[in-house]
This record gives sequence, structure tokens and C-alpha cells, in this order.
Amino acid sequence: MKPIAIFRHSPGEGPGYFATFLDRLSLPWRLFKVDEGDMPPASPEEFSGLCFMGGPMSVNDDLPWIPATLALISAAEGKDIPVIGHCLGGQLMARAFGGTVGRNPVKEVGWGDVSATGAEVAAEWLGNATHFEAFHWHGETFTIPAGATRILGSAHCANQAFVRGPHLAMQCHVEMTPTMIESWCAHWAAECVPASASVQTPQQIQEGMDARIAAMRVVADRLYARWCRGLKA
Repeated sequence: MKPIAIFRHSPGEGPGYFATFLDRLSLPWRLFKVDEGDMPPASPEEFSGLCFMGGPMSVNDDLPWIPATLALISAAEGKDIPVIGHCLGGQLMARAFGGTVGRNPVKEVGWGDVSATGAEVAAEWLGNATHFEAFHWHGETFTIPAGATRILGSAHCANQAFVRGPHLAMQCHVEMTPTMIESWCAHWAAECVPASASVQTPQQIQEGMDARIAAMRVVADRLYARWCRGLKA
């Protein structure tokens, strides 16, 4: 099988559990370190799927790799090559598919419940997981592009995930590992927002972390497994 291309936009926001899941299934993957100057390829055809990770930048920033990324996602859709996005990655997908990205009503940092929308396709991707606790770290969010279906939402961010054919875009972070969470918590003060209903402190975030990650991975496994069904040989 052709490898899955994974795009990292920040050193601390690598593939995390997504790579662990692929390795468990012996699915090959290749990491593009955009933060170190790797540019997205011109064509998606040498890959079985594309995965876009998070990052502190905005899709609306004037960065040289963003137009190339949007073009790559559009080309992948045209070739029916599945795309998956986490946070910034989901926002890139929304933009490529004709949606918009803008400020969320509040910053969302830490653990928070997300719920399935009840759409028929939501059950196809989530099974019987009608709600679960996911990890969040974002100040912007996406609209649902034409032809896509919202499958997850939360009290602080209406659009937590959408699907469009074989493609899955998420605002939340189901790929988190303990190391990633600890690293992000070290930069919590840089968010410059006080703790609130939508923003947890590092102490709150790391309380019961292992059990929370284990529970989230049950849902991540379902989402990733469903996405992998669309991979090109």
C-alpha cells in the first residue's frame, strides 16, 4: 500500500496516537515536517491518504505553505483520496472545501464533552458513542462546508467534526498522548486567558489524564478505523 502522508505544522503537534494506530495496523506513513520547511507535494497520488495535524497558526495567516496545502486537499478530494484533519488540519479542510474559519466565541482549552449530532452518518463513524470527553486547544473554528455533514458538537464550539464522503475533519484533538499534553500545558500561560468554563488550568487538565486518554482512544479507534476504510491501495 502507498504510505499515508502526515503533515506536522508545529514541533509539539506531531501525529501522536494517530501514528500509533497506523503502526498497529502495519499501515505505512511518511511525515512531512512543514515546521522545518517541508512543502506539501504538488499531487496526492503517491499516497493512500492525507493527514493534517494541529498548529498554533491560523488558516487565515499569510504563510507560504497554506495555499499549497489547500490545493493538495482539493486535489485529494478530486481523486477520492481520503483526508483527515485534527484542529488546524480540520480548519484547512474546511477552507479547501469552501467553508470559512474564524474566531470561536471562546477559547477552548482542556477536556470537554462532545456529542454526536444524531445525523445518520454520525453513527457510521462513531458507532454507539453518542458523547465522549475529548481534548481541546483552540481559539478558532470552522463552518461546515457544502456537501459535508456535522457529526460532533460541544457546548463551547458547535462544529467539532464533519465528514464529507471519505474525509473527516475534527476541531478536537483525539490524537493526544500524555507527553503531548504535558508539553502543551507547559505553554498554557501563553494563551493569556484565565481559567473558565471553557479553559482548564494545567492541574485540571492533567488530573486523571491516563484514564481520560484511554477513554478517548476508544472513540479515536472507531474514527480512525472508519477513515482507513477509504484508503487507496
